[in-house]
Amino acid sequence: MLTMEDFLLIRDLHHQGLTISQIARETGFNRRTVRRHLAADVPPMPQKRARRPSKLDDYREYIRDRIADHPLSAARIHREIRDMGFDGKYTIVKDYIRAIRPRENVQAVLRFETKPGVQAQVDWGECGYLDVDRQRKKVYCFSMILGYSRMRYMVFTLSTDVYTLIQCHIDAFEYFGGYTEEILYDNIKTVILKRALRTADHRWNPKFEDFFSHHGFIPRLCRPYCPQTKGKVENSIGYMKRDFLLGGTFTSLDDMNRQLRQWCDRVNAEHHGTTHEIPFDRLTQENLKHLHAIPPYHLRREERRKISREAYVSYLGNRYSVPYRYAGRDAILELQGDHMTVRVGTEVICSHTLVPGHARTVREKDHFKGLLSQAMACNAGSSRKPPTLFRIVSPEVEHRSLAVYEAFSHEVGS
Repeated sequence: MLTMEDFLLIRDLHHQGLTISQIARETGFNRRTVRRHLAADVPPMPQKRARRPSKLDDYREYIRDRIADHPLSAARIHREIRDMGFDGKYTIVKDYIRAIRPRENVQAVLRFETKPGVQAQVDWGECGYLDVDRQRKKVYCFSMILGYSRMRYMVFTLSTDVYTLIQCHIDAFEYFGGYTEEILYDNIKTVILKRALRTADHRWNPKFEDFFSHHGFIPRLCRPYCPQTKGKVENSIGYMKRDFLLGGTFTSLDDMNRQLRQWCDRVNAEHHGTTHEIPFDRLTQENLKHLHAIPPYHLRREERRKISREAYVSYLGNRYSVPYRYAGRDAILELQGDHMTVRVGTEVICSHTLVPGHARTVREKDHFKGLLSQAMACNAGSSRKPPTLFRIVSPEVEHRSLAVYEAFSHEVGS
């Protein structure tokens, strides 16, 4: 196609009196082209080249809808459309999403790298709500990441108390096959009760202190108001929300954790964006402290309860019987796994296996043995003549001899 410059040159040569053949020899165009443009009233307009079909054409609407609903990553979208039949490469998906996604400003941060086996980072993330036993409960995500290998472990919970925190640590250690020399935390009450200028003066949560003392790792605290100190785990939680949780479909908390474990296994087997290596491969270089080098840690949860007049204690919406003679007393529940021991003072009065569900009653017959006869004896005693509540006493009158009154009358008459 002729350019605007060529078009004007042909018109100018024609105005100078050159013939079509002379113009053709001068410009190098054939005579038919020269004749056509001399007859045209307007310059030639560029014609758009027909767009070649793309493997992405059948999925563009789906991608736009997903991006409009949630700011999903290109890797997440690529996996989803690949399951739908897309056989193209990741790069064309990434380029298309970059073109349609609004741009956001990103604040620069300074990254700190750690040596193998030195440090892990821990954090909690809030992940919406879940209906459990007809109650709406907040869902949290515990996350631990190894600083060198970038191995991730995550699990969803319904609590962030110190017992849950310790159990999550135990599960993470088992997943990694060990633990690092130190672990970095936020300034949370389940870890530290009072922070001091010197580490030796910190007042730790006593239950968590018992846990880290047993394992021998060193807890480190982030600088106040500086979440970038543990940027690895912060980024990990954000990535999980975008790449796994956002737009996901689940049937229960157990289903969420089952799918989350599969997601952790997958991302730990892929090249990390910063190290450009596979976390599972770098895990062999971590030189972690092995769990078999120390005795197992037995986690016991303690909760206080008031034993009801009916001789039951309540836990997680279910009722469990205790010996009836302890009705009305204060008790401590010791919980380990699915086992519960009830203690009054220093005396262990009974134990139960925890049951799932809500509003269930677990009753041991022996706990009420003798209660019926005691109640019948009490009822029999109540059928007797009730005791007198009060009595009426006549006023006391002083008794005098008649001689006194007779003497008195003589004195009045005189």
